[in-house]
Amino acid sequence: MPFARLATATTPTCHLGLGLAAVGRPGYITLGRDRDLPADRSVDALRARTHELLDAAYAQGVRYLDAARSYGRSEEFLADWLAARPDVTDVVIGSKWGYTYTAGWSADAETHEVKDHTLATYERQRAETDALLGDRLDLYQIHSVTPDSPALTDKELHARLAEAAAAGLTVGFSTSGPAQADAIRAALEVTVDGAPLFRTVQSTYNALETSAGPALAQAHDAGLTVIVKEGMANGRLADPHAPAALRAAAEETGLGCDALALALVLRQPWAGVVLSGAATAAQLTSNLHAAAVDLDEDQLARLAALAEEPHAYWERRAQLPWH
Repeated sequence: MPFARLATATTPTCHLGLGLAAVGRPGYITLGRDRDLPADRSVDALRARTHELLDAAYAQGVRYLDAARSYGRSEEFLADWLAARPDVTDVVIGSKWGYTYTAGWSADAETHEVKDHTLATYERQRAETDALLGDRLDLYQIHSVTPDSPALTDKELHARLAEAAAAGLTVGFSTSGPAQADAIRAALEVTVDGAPLFRTVQSTYNALETSAGPALAQAHDAGLTVIVKEGMANGRLADPHAPAALRAAAEETGLGCDALALALVLRQPWAGVVLSGAATAAQLTSNLHAAAVDLDEDQLARLAALAEEPHAYWERRAQLPWH
């Protein structure tokens, strides 16, 4: 598996990755993004910002980079960056299929992405990803699997994914929604010719949404690499939106709320890679301080009280505006 490359890394930040959801397209639901990105949201401007972040991440020891077909031009921006830096051979590249970007490079579009987990979508998007990333792609994930997703039961799709795995591509899935745990456990049961199909899982887990934790531990025990997304709850755990308990702990440690939020995830024994969704180089550097956070039992107890009921968390997330 390509993640074996991360296991041999020795930098403090080797378990932190960079996700490109917030910079691969002009509109997203992260709080404060209108302040973090330039007024010019042109393709060239966001390509430059993405390359700036990738340079900063690589220089600071980050070795996992995460894109998706639905993240606007994230795969294109990442491919451009890789092509300009042929000496960068030790990164692990992941992307996702299953959502189609439909916003036409507008932050005000009525619909930004359309979900479809059919075999036809996989074949179309796999070709699109291959045209951009080619053999640099290490991991291809089904985007946002839920318990009712046809991707969990489509045997023809499973066979095609198994073919890709046999050819050297790691096959994984991501989850979203209040029933993430059910989706994870259902995916663990998917086999082809008696062998488990999926080798990675990427799920939302943070101080406010911890419900997937036991299922992610189960996935880890089954041999999957666990990737954690939305560790800062789309900006709800960063200043100035962070809850009082998190702000107090941040003051006690002298680090940012964002670093503490990500550190809470990093300390989970099943967490293989924790993604930063930074939109600026300064945010990224602050996020990467998570590797140095040391929380005591009292602080951990206070922060554990922040967890919300899953349906309430996901309902609030659904209300976040695209901007």
